[in-house]
Amino acid sequence: MLIMTVMTTKKSIVLFFILCLPAIVCSQDNDFGIWYGAGAEKELVKNLDLGLDASVRTYDNASKIEEFFFDIGLNYKFNKYLSAAVTYRFTEFMEDDDSFHPRHKWFADLKGKLPLGDLDISARLRFQKRYKTYFEDENDRESRDVGRIRLKILYDIPSFPANPYIAAELFFPMFTESERYVEKNRFMAGFEYNISKKHSIELEYMFQRDFFPKLRDMNIISVNYQIKF
Repeated sequence: MLIMTVMTTKKSIVLFFILCLPAIVCSQDNDFGIWYGAGAEKELVKNLDLGLDASVRTYDNASKIEEFFFDIGLNYKFNKYLSAAVTYRFTEFMEDDDSFHPRHKWFADLKGKLPLGDLDISARLRFQKRYKTYFEDENDRESRDVGRIRLKILYDIPSFPANPYIAAELFFPMFTESERYVEKNRFMAGFEYNISKKHSIELEYMFQRDFFPKLRDMNIISVNYQIKF
């Protein structure tokens, strides 16, 4: 039964790429960016971890910095299947006046994980609240609430340090009227490479489509380094 489940899930991975391909191929006026990230994780007490992250994101064919930010958060593991996290993010974002201005974000996450043989299937529900300091109209003075749903399938190759994965994420506005139920989507494929028990890197390709405030497509290469203390 388990073998059949794993085989079905692997077929789903192939189907995932087939379904994503038309959106990537048919999109026009694509931009390209590179996202660089580094993070550290430290266990404070049993099942409670402190996380620190920094990231730089580029756009305009990776020639300009769009934003750079710092995260600090706490993650609590209820068991090996379920965890929750809260995170604060301070961002310097390139606004329409071609200058960087601060933004503030809060995240609340609920994450679940289900191992199926060599596959790890995980899901994340995220609520985020954003505050801007650069105001172009009165709406910018109000916080913006967004819900996010992410699904990820990772193949844990036995006795091999690199593990490939695919993922998809949807963004939808909350507590406000909107013309769309989904304002952004992301489709991702990459691999996690464990250098050692404490050090790892992640290389990822992402196709991102923004519907708000106007249609914008991006092809993104993301490189991330993580260390655990």
